[in-house]
Amino acid sequence: MQIGNSLKRLFVGRAIKSDQLGETLLPKYLALPIFASDALSSNAYATQEILLVLSLGGAMFYGYTGLVAGLVIFTFFIVVASYRQNVHAYPSGGGDYEVVSTNLGQKAGVFVAAALLIDYVMTVAVSIASAVANLASAFPALHQHRTVVAVLTVIFIASMNLRGVRESGMAFAIPTYGFMLGVYAMIIIGIVKTVTGGSIEAESAHWTVRPEGSFAGFAVAYLIARAFSSGTTALTGIEAISNGVPAFRKPKSKNAATTLLLLGTIATTMFGGLTWLAVRSQIHITERNADLVGLPAGREQKTVIAQVANAIFQDFHFGFLYMAAVTAIILALAANTAFNGFPVLGSVLARDGYMPKQLHNRGDRLAFSNGIFVLAGLAIALLIIYQADVSKLIQLYILGVFVSFTLSQLGMIRHWTRLLTTETDAKARRRMVRSRVINAIGFVSTGLVLIVVLLTKFTHGAYLVVIAMPILYAGMRGIRGHYDKVAREIEAEPDERATLPSRVHAIVLVSRVHKATLRAVAYARASRPSSLEAVTVAIDDDAAHALIEDWSRRDMQIPLRVLASPYREITRPIIDYVRSVRRESPRDLVAVYIPQYVVGHWWEQILHNQSAIRLRARLLYSPNVTIVSVPWQLSSLEHMLHRPEVDSAGSVRRGHPDAATEERAVAKMLGVDE
Repeated sequence: MQIGNSLKRLFVGRAIKSDQLGETLLPKYLALPIFASDALSSNAYATQEILLVLSLGGAMFYGYTGLVAGLVIFTFFIVVASYRQNVHAYPSGGGDYEVVSTNLGQKAGVFVAAALLIDYVMTVAVSIASAVANLASAFPALHQHRTVVAVLTVIFIASMNLRGVRESGMAFAIPTYGFMLGVYAMIIIGIVKTVTGGSIEAESAHWTVRPEGSFAGFAVAYLIARAFSSGTTALTGIEAISNGVPAFRKPKSKNAATTLLLLGTIATTMFGGLTWLAVRSQIHITERNADLVGLPAGREQKTVIAQVANAIFQDFHFGFLYMAAVTAIILALAANTAFNGFPVLGSVLARDGYMPKQLHNRGDRLAFSNGIFVLAGLAIALLIIYQADVSKLIQLYILGVFVSFTLSQLGMIRHWTRLLTTETDAKARRRMVRSRVINAIGFVSTGLVLIVVLLTKFTHGAYLVVIAMPILYAGMRGIRGHYDKVAREIEAEPDERATLPSRVHAIVLVSRVHKATLRAVAYARASRPSSLEAVTVAIDDDAAHALIEDWSRRDMQIPLRVLASPYREITRPIIDYVRSVRRESPRDLVAVYIPQYVVGHWWEQILHNQSAIRLRARLLYSPNVTIVSVPWQLSSLEHMLHRPEVDSAGSVRRGHPDAATEERAVAKMLGVDE
């Protein structure tokens, strides 16, 4: 296991002590790229999604782009203002789940959590797929390998997050700020060119869009509504700051609220600027290549942001390559928002019993490692199933997050109403009333958006999310039910005391007489059971006779029972014998002592103890049977325990091992995480 541990340290880094958690907390300049990279990066595809929907009616429908973008920006600021109330009221990190659970009930909270978990998975899949698509705009050869590239990117980002929140923030800050710099540079250059009479023209400006049908009356309103629902992908990631408040430096709530305001200002100005540039440069883009007349045969359409960069920088090819690179990187890093939100939410749910307890534990680097692994695995599965196709994945996106947006705002209205019934200070009441008004506006707005998204995306793939959310909800409720049932079964009554069994039948398993056997016999005798015997399985007559003679010659003090095994099985005869003892004395306890070698190398573990492992696994299902492993340490373990160790400061320790060193050695031998 030493090789595996060395690789782990190479990718993850050295373990961090629990009391160093404060050192991993984030200042605002690192929190912004970590928690806001999803919302910022959505500028790379939000405008494109609007244009793709409007193109269904032909190029003339691009005239509605400004209206749709304005509605998206208005919704963005309402949601940001609403969530600023959330982070002040609920700074513990539960986010929407905690808000809804506290104010609307636990069932509603679990449903919101299910919606958020699904949306986090979708965030990773959509962001990574879009990153690969943008990179393929600059390097077309990558298009046929997009699934492989997307999967490798998820693995890379997951490994970075396993190193801890602060380290991932340091790694991701530069490309995030680099993307912001590139977008603002394009907007400024575009404004200057417009003012000075310069030309901004996309390569697709003179191509023709073939409409999929004629739209009039209600159909136009529906198309605009569908374009708006696609554009609201720009709002994803806002809730991550609400879930990640514990990761901020003190004052946590204030810093989180400030980061939210920065996110809203930066994201909306970038979105508005890019949309204006797309309209100004007359970009034409369609869902199907065949609907874009003028596109060279065999060529894929470039993304909107790539076409904008090409139109702005024109002969300055480095500028185009820079934007292609930073856009691909920021889209890939947008998945980092989910990698910070999903594990934290999973930990909170595990704490409350709605997810497996393993998700509650922090790993070596104080990150929620198990949650990171689960998220990466689910996102990779989606990317493989949908072949990293953005247009297919985007239809499953955004629905879950607006479910959480809407119920969260309703929960906050309940929260302020409850506080107002007991608050007497006039100043505090005015502040609460203002906050309730903000959350009420947020509830109405996000509720309307949720209805629009559901109606316009349902038949295009969102129905899968509608099915998945109740299934996940039912699964989480089932997990909680299981934990509650187990807790009831093992709970001790207030006056209940430990009750000794009537009798203890001790059985020492023997294959031959060696030091491990002698230790097991000695330990069993020292425990003073009611009855004690040794048991062996005769799979070879000569070996059985030799064991009987050796047992008699050594005068072992306890009887040896030989079990016949005509089919040369070891486990089955022992299980049958233990059950026969149980049938004769159902109220008594049977203690089975199993000698076991303790080895120092992983390959030695493969060579030893296999029969003992199988037998122990079978005996676990037998009631009133206790399994006692009696270890015998081989010399290879002593070598491991005395091997020089490198501590977290990089110093080499030698000499007799302490308890912690022995624990690490045993963990490595068994293949168990530290």
